[in-house]
Amino acid sequence: QVQLVESGGGLVQAGGSLRLSCAASGRTFSTYSMGWFRQAPGKEREFVASINWRVGTTDYADSVKGRFTISRDGAKNTVYLQMDSLKPEDTAVYYCAASVRHYELRNGMNYDYWGQGTQVTVSS
Repeated sequence: QVQLVESGGGLVQAGGSLRLSCAASGRTFSTYSMGWFRQAPGKEREFVASINWRVGTTDYADSVKGRFTISRDGAKNTVYLQMDSLKPEDTAVYYCAASVRHYELRNGMNYDYWGQGTQVTVSS
């Protein structure tokens, strides 16, 4: 069992930066691949970024590539999403998720645990 708690959201002006954190509980955290998703009002949840623990690779949605960076600290059981050059269209609730499957990490259905989400608002 893994519990995920996001933090770090807030209000920022366009062009600014935020770093989201996702703290995980559970002794087997290091064996999970992790992902970040977001959901804007009136829109479906969408993939943002993932880090595949098994092969050590990262993946990003085209809309955030070059601006966002996903990373993890195994010693702290925490995964991060560094968000730079933020745009108003990045406004959403951001969720972290954990997957035991390590494949097709763009698909939210392949994740087993989800956090409660943290709000990110980017003003123009």
